[in-house]
Amino acid sequence: MKAIVTIVCAAVFALTTGGALAQENVQDVTEYKFQDEHLMGEIVGPGGGGIVVRKQGKSKTLIKVRKHFVPEMLKSVEDI
Repeated sequence: MKAIVTIVCAAVFALTTGGALAQENVQDVTEYKFQDEHLMGEIVGPGGGGIVVRKQGKSKTLIKVRKHFVPEMLKSVEDI
């Protein structure tokens, strides 16, 4: 039974790959040639009004600087 399945699979494989191998590698090449074209124009800016943005409110900073920060940094550098 396994031999029959193997033979059938080999036959299907041979039939499907034979057509793909027989095709020629033909590639269509498309070539585009552009000529110089001079453009005359101006810098265009916004024609309408400006954008209005709300100002941020004042609040306290949440970052607190430690008093002994610099000496601790120097200690960590000395260990290296």
